[in-house]
Amino acid sequence: MSAVRLDRLSKTYEGQDRPALSEFSLDVAAGEFLVLVGPSGCGKSTALRSIAGLEVPDTGSVWIGGKDVTETPPRDRNIAMVFQNYALYPHMSVYDNLAFGLKLRKTPKPEIDARVKEAAALLGLDRYLDRKPKALSGGERQRVALGRALVRRPDVFLFDEPLSNLDAQLRVHMRAELHKLHQKLDATMIYVTHDQVEAMTLGDRIAVLKGGVLQQVDAPLAVYDRPVNKFVAGFLGSPSMNFVDAVVDGAGVKVGDARWAAEAALAAALAPHAGAKVTAGVRPEHVVLSDAPGALKGQVEFSEVLGAERLLYVQTAAGRLVVRVAPEHGGTIGANVGLMPEPGRLRVFDAAEQAIGIAAVPQPA
Repeated sequence: MSAVRLDRLSKTYEGQDRPALSEFSLDVAAGEFLVLVGPSGCGKSTALRSIAGLEVPDTGSVWIGGKDVTETPPRDRNIAMVFQNYALYPHMSVYDNLAFGLKLRKTPKPEIDARVKEAAALLGLDRYLDRKPKALSGGERQRVALGRALVRRPDVFLFDEPLSNLDAQLRVHMRAELHKLHQKLDATMIYVTHDQVEAMTLGDRIAVLKGGVLQQVDAPLAVYDRPVNKFVAGFLGSPSMNFVDAVVDGAGVKVGDARWAAEAALAAALAPHAGAKVTAGVRPEHVVLSDAPGALKGQVEFSEVLGAERLLYVQTAAGRLVVRVAPEHGGTIGANVGLMPEPGRLRVFDAAEQAIGIAAVPQPA
């Protein structure tokens, strides 16, 4: 396993007005599982392909294992990449698909056999070695694609949305398989996805991108609980964070005729912004139904029962808010309710959409 360092990568494709990556810097520790996440076109695949050597950055450098590999051909970087498309050879058996790359590298036959059988055992493919890809399920084919990367014993594994072609139930299963594989191998893995659930469940850390610029990198729950800006706050979470217009008022914010109090640290950070127009944010699971003074009044428009939870859609003077409650909650249409954020769960964003009281994560020098 090897550490990976991206140092101020910039890349603009021909015919594009804006860069796919802009001064993008990131350190990935040896043995870390890091997930690059963001909407389509944010630059995450460009970053991954730059690590693989499939794209050459306009400026900046790529380091693997302490060596500058920016100009090194892909075949000499000792990386393995798993794509969204399994790219298996349909006329070959599973064994031959796993062995093909090693044969091209003139690996001795006994070593090929040992590596293939080791990877097959690790991935539960032992009984499928004689089958052709058409005789396998989607999950089994994905495991073959993983095995083909595994037999190479690379310094770094790269994954480009490898589960997006699978159905929802199989994606859950394969996420667990990838997590177990990482634990067994203790390998450096960099995973690209637009799926926030994959990012939150797989990554030791997640790096959120927007428009080719790194927004925030940290442990999944740290990014979820303490987003550095409104974009990150709204991108992670389903339903996403509720946002309402507000005005800083003492140790809290006024939302229409309501007043939401801030905890001590946020209140101190808000003090220099007294009277400023801001955006208040609170996640659906952190909204409390309350009759207390200062609650934002609203009316339940409709509700959704999702098995383990119920979502209430409440129309207020500040706009519609989504509230996550227990499934047994009545959710009576037309009911009048008051809404307050749980203590310590209010987030506030300034006019530039940066979180007040939450410092941006320093990037590599």
